[in-house]
Amino acid sequence: MREAERWFSEAGYDLETAKILHSSRRFNAACFYAHQAAEKGVKALLYSVNESPWGHSVRVLIERYVEKTGDEKFMEFISLARTLDAHYIPSRYPNAHPAGPAHEAYDENISAQAIAAAEKIVREVEGRLGGK
Repeated sequence: MREAERWFSEAGYDLETAKILHSSRRFNAACFYAHQAAEKGVKALLYSVNESPWGHSVRVLIERYVEKTGDEKFMEFISLARTLDAHYIPSRYPNAHPAGPAHEAYDENISAQAIAAAEKIVREVEGRLGGK
């Protein structure tokens, strides 16, 4: 559980960072950190069931957790995971967009949606970890 706790702590820190970046109008970076928060949260869950998590797709990590545990209810978060996975690369690289720098492709609404998705996943992870 110790490794799970370390990863979950970092998930919370990244979620807070996403909110700070959002309030500073750094919307693309906020989306990236929202993704990171969810990724690290789900990795904490995987560590909690003695699974070594690899990769960066929140969707794939959720699928791996469900496969390992049989916890089908966690699949409810797949749509949120897909939303966040869409920000992993494009939020940072200008060549992921047809024109302009990456930061011009993001706005307050997109950032708020990413943060809300990450918050839901992190909150759900916290509930599952609390039951261990």
